[in-house]
Amino acid sequence: MTASTEVASDLENLYRNVRKRTLDLVKPLTRDDFMVQSVPEASPPKWHLAHTTWFFDRFVLRRYAKSWKVPDENFDFLFNSYYETLGPYMQKISRNSLSRPSLEEVYDYRQSVDEAVLNVVNENTGDSNLIQLIELGINHEEQHQELLLMDIKINYYVSPYKPSYTDKKTGSHDSEMWFVQMDGGINEVGYGREGFSFDNERPRHRILIHPYRISSRPINNGEFIRFIEDGGYERPELWLSDGWDYIRENKRKLPLYWSKDGDQYKIFKLSGEQNLNESEPLVHVSYYEADAYARWAGLRLPTEYEWEIFAESLKECVHGNFMEENTLHPVNFSDNGTPQISGATWEWTSSPYIPYPGYRPYEGNLGEYNGKFMNNQYVLRGGSAVTPVRHYRNTYRNFYHPDICWQFSGLRLAGDIS
Repeated sequence: MTASTEVASDLENLYRNVRKRTLDLVKPLTRDDFMVQSVPEASPPKWHLAHTTWFFDRFVLRRYAKSWKVPDENFDFLFNSYYETLGPYMQKISRNSLSRPSLEEVYDYRQSVDEAVLNVVNENTGDSNLIQLIELGINHEEQHQELLLMDIKINYYVSPYKPSYTDKKTGSHDSEMWFVQMDGGINEVGYGREGFSFDNERPRHRILIHPYRISSRPINNGEFIRFIEDGGYERPELWLSDGWDYIRENKRKLPLYWSKDGDQYKIFKLSGEQNLNESEPLVHVSYYEADAYARWAGLRLPTEYEWEIFAESLKECVHGNFMEENTLHPVNFSDNGTPQISGATWEWTSSPYIPYPGYRPYEGNLGEYNGKFMNNQYVLRGGSAVTPVRHYRNTYRNFYHPDICWQFSGLRLAGDIS
């Protein structure tokens, strides 16, 4: 087997496995679940199945498969997410109106695209551009696997039945939180190795960092309860102006998915509603809530560069439970003496989502993938309990608007050293 055929074989196996995992993720759903879109940020599961398939159809097959025929000309309008250069598309808020194509037709679409993509890979084993496109499509699908679970969770939560997606329960244990002191100086950040990364992780570049300290693990539920019970949601001095307006307009008194029954806090998970475990990492808070908590604690959120430098500096650390462990909720694995760095919750940083110096977006239509969203959003780092483990990197830049909390988002504290 030559080097090029080995690459093709590895890529084929990876493609098959990732595409199959998407189908595995939707197996617990009822047919009616596939059409639900309970909040504007979410998308129906049927749309996720179709859109991730359309991505390979539009960006791979129409470039490389001469005999490929698009099954339905309406698919470009129905399943394009936001690529303005490819033409008009259905607005996100209307995706739950797609009674056609049927679920069976979407599954057939996936199968036909998969067969065609695998044929293209085998027929073009030495084409580096094709390999990069397939890798991007695979990573795009992994992003949507995380989004699928986020959307299923919010869809189940709004139901008075509070159904459970999985019966696997999480457990967690108390652990001390301490602060690691980090030296200042010139550091390199960003992706600079071989292998896949998104365009927004590059180029690797130098940055000046002042001395700082950063917590050994993310904040847990019990620590956030103390913020709540100290009047955290009623104290305007702790909140950014936009954040204060946001919590008053939305009458927010608790993080998303929390409730209180007497003295008992409860939380809704993908395994159903349960009593809150105080030692579990805090999750589903907005940037505004994360920033307010940090102010209440007399500290701040780390910058994305401080977070990355800390993560890269660790010779020993523990990781949480990624998607493959199927707990689908963050667990505290930190022990006394070893920091926990990833796999629990995406962690808000204080860094705006902007391009790195020398940033170059993907060429052509794919230039819309990341670059056009580089405004009015903040960067999150760390990966979560619904992130595929191979999808995670210390340089990965997730990003959301500051009021959004349906993603698995928490926080870690940082402070200056004078």
